[in-house]
Amino acid sequence: MLYDVTLKIDYDYETPVAGGHHLVRVAPRSDGGQRLVASSLTFDPLPAERTDRPDFFANPVTSIAFREPHERFEARMTARVMVDRYDDMFDMSPDIGGLRTDLDRVHDIGPGSPHHFLAASPRVVLDADVADYARQSLRSASTVKGAVADLCRRIHQDFTYDPEATEVQTSAIEAFVLRRGVCQDFAHIMISGLRSIGVPAGYVSGYLRTIPPPGRERLEGADSMHAWVRAWCGAKAGWVEFDPTNNLIVANDHIAVAHGRDYLDVSPIVGVLKTFGSHETSQSVDVVPVEGGTRAPGCP
Repeated sequence: MLYDVTLKIDYDYETPVAGGHHLVRVAPRSDGGQRLVASSLTFDPLPAERTDRPDFFANPVTSIAFREPHERFEARMTARVMVDRYDDMFDMSPDIGGLRTDLDRVHDIGPGSPHHFLAASPRVVLDADVADYARQSLRSASTVKGAVADLCRRIHQDFTYDPEATEVQTSAIEAFVLRRGVCQDFAHIMISGLRSIGVPAGYVSGYLRTIPPPGRERLEGADSMHAWVRAWCGAKAGWVEFDPTNNLIVANDHIAVAHGRDYLDVSPIVGVLKTFGSHETSQSVDVVPVEGGTRAPGCP
C-alpha cells in the first residue's frame, strides 16, 4: 500500500512564550516492511535552530529551538510511505523455555536488541496482577507468538475503549484497574504483561488508516496518532507487531513512526517552554491511500 500522510499539530498559548526547545517525532520510519518515499516537516513560526537526526532507536527526530516570543506554534508533517509487510502465516516461535534460550544467545545491544525491552521502563512497571493476567495467555498457547496473540485478543475483549477514562499521564496499572482507556493504555498494559512473563515487548507510535462506516464520507483530519505493541518472538520469528485496540496482527494499514520502550521514548512532541500560562492543543491526521488497498478495522 502507498499512502500520503498529513499531520498537523497546533498549540495556542494563553500568554506569549518567550522561548522553547522541542524534540519532534512524527515522520514515518523507513525499515522492515515500510519505506519512506519522501517527507517534509515544517514549523510556524520558524525555529531559530533545527537539527534532524535519528535517536538511539533509529527513529527520525527533529530538535528545534525558539528564541523569540510567540503566541502559537504549528507543526505540519507530510509524507508518502510504502507499506508492504510480509504476512507470515507460519508460527516459527518457540515456547517460553525456547525463548529464554534464544535470548541467552543474543549478544547484541544495538537498537533492535530484545534485551532493551525486558525490564521495567519509566511508563511501564512490572506488576504482579498484570503478570498473572498475562500468564493466563502463556498457559493457553504452546508458542510465544500464540501467547502474545492471545493476550492481544483478551485485552481487546476485556477492556473498554474510553477516551474520557484516562489521560496521557495515566499509568498502565491505573488503566488495568479501570479496565478502560485508549490505545496508549492498552499498549502499556500489554507491554507490562509480556515483560512480566519474560517476553521482550516495546511500544510503537504511528498512524492507522481508518475506514468510515458504509454510506458516510471520510472526514479530513478525523484520524489521530495510534499506538500498538511489538514483541520479540524468538530468533526465527523475530519482532512481530500486535494491535490490542483492534485485536489484530499489524499489517499494511499501520504506518510506524517510532519504536521505544514506552510512550516517553516516542512522544510526538516533548520539550520545555519559558512561560507561566496554560495552552490548548489540537491534532489532526489524514492517511490517504494512493493506490488500492485492503480494509482493516480502525482505531475506535
